[in-house]
Amino acid sequence: MIPLDYLIARDVVKAVERHDVTSLAGVPPLWVQLLEAEWPVETAARLKRLTNSGGALTPRLVRGLREQFPNADLYPMYGLTEAFRSTYLEPSLVDVHPDLDRPRDPLAEIMVVRADGSRAAPGEPGELVHAGPLVAQGYWRDAERTAQRFRPAPEFATSGGMAVWSGDTVVEDADGLLRFVGRDDEMIKSAGNRISPTEIEDAVLSGGEVAEAAAFGVPDERLGQTIVVVARGDGSREHDLRERLRRELPSFMQPARYDWRPELPRNANGKLDRTALKASLSTVRAELVEAPFSSLGGRREGGRAFDKLRPNGEGNHERQTLRPDTARIPGPRRTALARRGDPGLCL
Repeated sequence: MIPLDYLIARDVVKAVERHDVTSLAGVPPLWVQLLEAEWPVETAARLKRLTNSGGALTPRLVRGLREQFPNADLYPMYGLTEAFRSTYLEPSLVDVHPDLDRPRDPLAEIMVVRADGSRAAPGEPGELVHAGPLVAQGYWRDAERTAQRFRPAPEFATSGGMAVWSGDTVVEDADGLLRFVGRDDEMIKSAGNRISPTEIEDAVLSGGEVAEAAAFGVPDERLGQTIVVVARGDGSREHDLRERLRRELPSFMQPARYDWRPELPRNANGKLDRTALKASLSTVRAELVEAPFSSLGGRREGGRAFDKLRPNGEGNHERQTLRPDTARIPGPRRTALARRGDPGLCL
């Protein structure tokens, strides 16, 4: 075990060379940086195992890791700090199901639970609940948060005792595979729709126009929230990105605005700092609502440029169909899935 406090991706490359590393653990933002670094062929070939936690791997990222590290098995994992890792996907299934995981830890009981506490049916969204001896007793000296997150296990649980209610929404299929939809406290509520930012981010990243991105809901008087994507890049391919998403996503999931930045902030764990990004968007609502007609390319009504509040700022807002358009939704969503039984993917 070699703990590495790296500053740049090149530091990781040098550490693999220096210590003859064969296994590397990381989070998606780290993999993005490592794929942008220069790897000597012999150094990349040393890696035999890659473990991912801290977020979902997109199909594009899986392909990149396969190409860069051809000798390495890839283990997507999911879990919670409060309950350790609970699921992972076998390397042999990653290429077929890059968005899936499978529970494997015999000490972790994973359940998908409805709001009324009953077990969710296959294909039905529910909250992911962890039970078993690996669940923590609570948060240190924080009774209020402990009471919110740690509650008795559902009646149908075999473990009993206390469980940690993750706040993550997932869907379990007939084969026991769990698809991560999003966190309840991060869901975007727009025009009566509950939209997973993870689904938007996966769609944005899948085409290669953007290296990193995070989606947020910004308050809007008409829609409740409008979708803003913060992306790393110069915005030169925004037109291509918008054109592709028009084909792949329903109208109500189209981002209204892209905020392009040269770098995105990270927290101490190397993940994108969503809290800092969300705080930096505090002026977006005013810009969307009060922006001049000329800058938004929309029509004026009562002093507001309504067209920019529509997905992509095109067509008449009143004619926009704000409902799921299932005919335009591509195959399985590229989000983290897990299967009952495997050790875990830490978010």
